[in-house]
Amino acid sequence: MRQHILAIDNGTQSVRALLFDLAGTLVAGARVPLEAYVSPEPGWAEQDPEYYWRSLCAACRELWRTSPVGADSVAGVALTTQRNTVISIGEDERPLRPAIVWLDQRRTEGLPPVRGGWGLLLRLVGMAETAAYFKAEAESNWIRTHQPEIWERTAKLVFLSGYLTHRLVGAWRDSLACQVGYLPFDYKKQRWAGPHDWRWEATGIRPGMLPELVQPAEPLGEITASASKATGIPAGLPLIAAAADKACEVLGSGALEPEIACLSYGTTATVNTFHRRYIEPMPFVPPYPAAVPGAYALEVQIYRGFWLVSWFKREFGQREARIAEKRGVAPETIFDELIAGIPAGSEGLILQPFWSPGVKVPGPEARGAIIGFSDVHTRAHIYRAILEGLAYALREGLERTERRSKVRVRELRVAGGGSQSDQALQVTADIFGLRTSRPHVTEASGLGAAIDAAVGLGLFPDFETAVGAMTRTRQVFEPNPIAHATYQRLYQGVYLKMYGKLKPLYEVIRSVTAR
Repeated sequence: MRQHILAIDNGTQSVRALLFDLAGTLVAGARVPLEAYVSPEPGWAEQDPEYYWRSLCAACRELWRTSPVGADSVAGVALTTQRNTVISIGEDERPLRPAIVWLDQRRTEGLPPVRGGWGLLLRLVGMAETAAYFKAEAESNWIRTHQPEIWERTAKLVFLSGYLTHRLVGAWRDSLACQVGYLPFDYKKQRWAGPHDWRWEATGIRPGMLPELVQPAEPLGEITASASKATGIPAGLPLIAAAADKACEVLGSGALEPEIACLSYGTTATVNTFHRRYIEPMPFVPPYPAAVPGAYALEVQIYRGFWLVSWFKREFGQREARIAEKRGVAPETIFDELIAGIPAGSEGLILQPFWSPGVKVPGPEARGAIIGFSDVHTRAHIYRAILEGLAYALREGLERTERRSKVRVRELRVAGGGSQSDQALQVTADIFGLRTSRPHVTEASGLGAAIDAAVGLGLFPDFETAVGAMTRTRQVFEPNPIAHATYQRLYQGVYLKMYGKLKPLYEVIRSVTAR
């Protein structure tokens, strides 16, 4: 009997092929590391789309080699990927250029504003700056401006999820819940924008260039014979629409109530709350599609969130990495030990994790900052200050969401690679002052995709039943009242004031160093 779901999770740093049973147990898994991107020019982040496909195939083949159950036990397949990695496709259905990865920093400055009635309306409602940011960030505009010969040959413009879906089922389809980026997508109606919407002019995209959209838990197609040969997935198996990685993490963490927030401690750190109604977490910043049809994920993100932890390890943590290798443990174990004796608040060292700018808060001028240094501080203090700074920033984002939604969060779930650190989760509980739990599997995004597939295949009657059967918490961290009191004073008295105080200086830096 087919009682397993294959979830494929193509993240930034690896591709995982994951086999789940209907109790949400990870029966088998295979991981292929990825080179996140290549950078032919400063600030660029690109990758060969075929590299993603080859890595996906390798992960699947390795899964079948090591799995205790065979591919004949699989009822269906689901796919989740990193967001906003854009691929230009030619008439021959092959990529015309490397994928522009979501970490890419290039912008197309100096574009004219949106014209006509839409331009006037955008100015009247105070959205002109947001529209200009959208135009500058849109990958289509960079290709149109700097590689017009590529743009003329572009027949399809898709995200990585759409490209891999095509490789698996042979059709240009994608889940609507994967549309997070700078395409003409109507987030409120969860469909491509209407024919007269300003986003078509702002991106230069034609409707025929975009894939057909499918609701989460609906079929995208069947695994083709050629895909079966490359991956070992049985031909004819249904590929069920899931969602982008962050939305799948919310579902895989079981956070299907607006009172439960899901924090993702990944390359981008986010805080998400699940809602059935459309609520903008900030004015003119839309909620994203949830992994449940018709629902929304209110998200605030710290663009280079737990990337900061990787940066610290790379630049300052070689000693701990060597110790971890000798002891045969994960580096996180050594870093947790390193900061165990550092008190809450890192003895006055406070970090603002705005290593990348934003459109609203932080604004386009934003920079990161660390203040409060004294002669007592060590590398361990900096590492702890990074964990604290990320939690401060996410708490600020969650409080904005609570004010917008008028729903008070009472519990946190934490997913992503950084959730494996006990110290990170205890710091989170102490800063938020909320019970914080870790899902029973670290692969929460893959599990969320598997839940979409399980519901879509009729293995569960609805999402609530599937979540009840397939998700649970593994470990709970309760806030320490004394640590929370310390953090409360630093958060209210220092952290919340940092951005306003430093913003004028950031603007000077931006004007001096702008290329």
